[in-house]
Amino acid sequence: MSSLPKQDYLWIAVGDIHDDVANFARIPELAQADGIIVTGDLTITGGAKQAELVMEALWRHCPVVWAQIGNMDRPEVDEWLREKGCNLHTSVCELTPDIAVFGVGGSTFTPFGTPSEFPESSFAEWLQASWRRARVYPHAILVSHNPPKGTACDVIPDDVHVGSTAVREFLEDAQPEICLCGHIHEARGIDRVGRTLVVNPGALAQGGYVLVRCNDGQLSVELCRLDDQDS
Repeated sequence: MSSLPKQDYLWIAVGDIHDDVANFARIPELAQADGIIVTGDLTITGGAKQAELVMEALWRHCPVVWAQIGNMDRPEVDEWLREKGCNLHTSVCELTPDIAVFGVGGSTFTPFGTPSEFPESSFAEWLQASWRRARVYPHAILVSHNPPKGTACDVIPDDVHVGSTAVREFLEDAQPEICLCGHIHEARGIDRVGRTLVVNPGALAQGGYVLVRCNDGQLSVELCRLDDQDS
């Protein structure tokens, strides 16, 4: 007798790792995860060797990892991830036959001149190109290191919003079900742009992560944080 197709899936999303993977092994749901999603910033201005150390630490816990550069990763990390076949940046990957995940890494320009910064026009082009492939799936998840502008996920002190206008405009138009983001550590939170659920887990070193579930064809997300008392 053949087994029934798998109906329930669990993915763990983390970001802003910055070379510090110590908290990853403490995620209680790790053993049940079907895959790991990294929103960006594997390193602190690191190259392929540093990124490899981070990815190897994740692969030891789960063989399926999709990742992309953040603004703090050097461009060679993008090339290395592509060679390994696990790059989300400007790519469309299949989580299940019904669920696509697609990504845009890096960030818009910052005052700090970090290694992977791009103009809004590049984000707009990348998003549209990826969406043409992702939109054919019944469900789609955008992974954008740079959060959309004007949400709870892109705000810094003094109530200044520093997210991407291109990402915001894309979400307003395309309305994928979920947008996982990062970049702004202090803006850990959850918000909506129309029907799109926007989630920023915050930095992994601060205990932030997100659970993405698919149960009987329905996607859901849970914003989580490791209990500081367990550290």
